[in-house]
Amino acid sequence: MTHLTSPERADGQLDLQSLLKKVPYAQMLGMEVRQMGLEITTILPFQASNVGNPTLPALHGGAVAGFLEMTAMIELLARGENKVLPKPIDISIDYLRSGKPVETYARAVVTKHGRRVSNVQVLAWQADPEHPIARLHGHFFLKPTETE
Repeated sequence: MTHLTSPERADGQLDLQSLLKKVPYAQMLGMEVRQMGLEITTILPFQASNVGNPTLPALHGGAVAGFLEMTAMIELLARGENKVLPKPIDISIDYLRSGKPVETYARAVVTKHGRRVSNVQVLAWQADPEHPIARLHGHFFLKPTETE
């Protein structure tokens, strides 16, 4: 498991953008993160390298899947209970419509947070959150605390 140390901002919250810069795949995708209070939104800016079908053009399913997975992990790390990048145990992705070559957004919701395993759902959309392009449901392994 990768141990991540990320600086805290002046307000005491984890600096999620700095954390993303330490994950090579997130950097390759060009991911960004915005946080307002407890709400975290990740952003996948359009890059030609993220297009899978240039004739449509449509985002590559692997880029969308990686974006969703990283969003889930960022949400778990933002809770502040882990300093280790969560490991995916099981992930299911529903591709709901083609991703256009525009900026894509995602938000994660932790549906169950245990000591060792968390369940997370993530929705990705482009113009309208009411019309998602993909959905992830995943289970992630959390490294037990030192006292366990």
